[in-house]
Amino acid sequence: MTANAGASADATHVLVLNSGSSSVKYQLLDMADSARLATGLVERIGEETSRLTHSPLATGGAKRERERPIADHDEALRAVTEELAADGLGLDSPELAAIGHRVVHGGQRFSGPTVIDRDVLAEIERLIPVAPLHNPANISGIRTAMGLRPDLPQVAVFDTAFHTTMPEHAARYAIDVETADAHRIRRYGFHGTSHAYVSRETAKLLGKDVADVNVIVLHLGNGASASAVEGGRCVDTSMGLTPLEGLVMGTRSGDIDPAVTFHLRRVAGMSVDEVDELLNKKSGLIGLCGDNDMREIGRRMGEGDRAAQLAFEIYVHRLRKYVGAYTAVLGRVDAVAFTAGVGENSAAVREASLRGLGVLGIEVDAVRNSVRGSSARLISADTSRVAVAVVPTDEELEIATQTYALVSA
Repeated sequence: MTANAGASADATHVLVLNSGSSSVKYQLLDMADSARLATGLVERIGEETSRLTHSPLATGGAKRERERPIADHDEALRAVTEELAADGLGLDSPELAAIGHRVVHGGQRFSGPTVIDRDVLAEIERLIPVAPLHNPANISGIRTAMGLRPDLPQVAVFDTAFHTTMPEHAARYAIDVETADAHRIRRYGFHGTSHAYVSRETAKLLGKDVADVNVIVLHLGNGASASAVEGGRCVDTSMGLTPLEGLVMGTRSGDIDPAVTFHLRRVAGMSVDEVDELLNKKSGLIGLCGDNDMREIGRRMGEGDRAAQLAFEIYVHRLRKYVGAYTAVLGRVDAVAFTAGVGENSAAVREASLRGLGVLGIEVDAVRNSVRGSSARLISADTSRVAVAVVPTDEELEIATQTYALVSA
């Protein structure tokens, strides 16, 4: 689409909104130089005391924190608007080109950023059954923002979009085709904005065009996922119909025999909802050792805690299996890239998950791995045939970049 009617032709600001079930994260960026102008968070929406934290980066002012009751997403976004307006950056600014929304599930239809209209919003609503925890909150943020600026382009950037390039043999589950199609059962993948950004930044780090680079991206936060990226296109990823499949995570089990669900229903008498809560909220690291913070697990390991040690070993074992599998999928791997909270900050996880993979040409340099930093860097040994990188992710910048490219085309 061309420049929008709601902003001047040279407007370069993009507001990025990430609406969760009880929170709204936001960033305002100037796409002329990718500078952050403001960032903030509204949390505990719907509780008696909600909190809004706002950092006016453009003015260099001090962070502002306010606590007050905020009933819903409509009120939350209005509070955000007030904070931005106080810095001269309100939603009525002629420099605002668009609002970019993170939307978790876009199904098969949305393979890129999309200007939101009634039909798009209706499709996001139709996808609620496969994203019941995420899409409703995303929709709330979209509707409120559209009400505040109905003349301004609102763009949906989908977590699943980057993974729509997966071939059918990677995306299909081996179940009855008619049943799968009737209920949209297939592997969609998530964290797509992060995997897209990190795979491109890894290619830059290697001084190569992204089309010439094969990368295994390991996005390791409380939620965790792996992807095999061939020449900038995802060909496989660890998450599936939902974000439950794949790696061991903070509170999610990752890969598990589906018959465990039937077993718990028949033997333990657990309901479907109880099993859902077990696998999504009481499993993973927290289920194994009672902690889902890798820093705390590391501290406990140092004290000889056996439960923490086993949880760590299960976590890195799953990672190692995926690195091996995706090496086979890609055939040639140019780099393994770690990102997100654990991936960027835990040298122990990086070292342990790639230990013993010299046969695949992957070797980590202990000294380089131990150095902390905020920029993309290589931690592989000089003898490693495969580069190993730490690449800080920037999902908000990726959303803003995709949004601005669409509305300014």
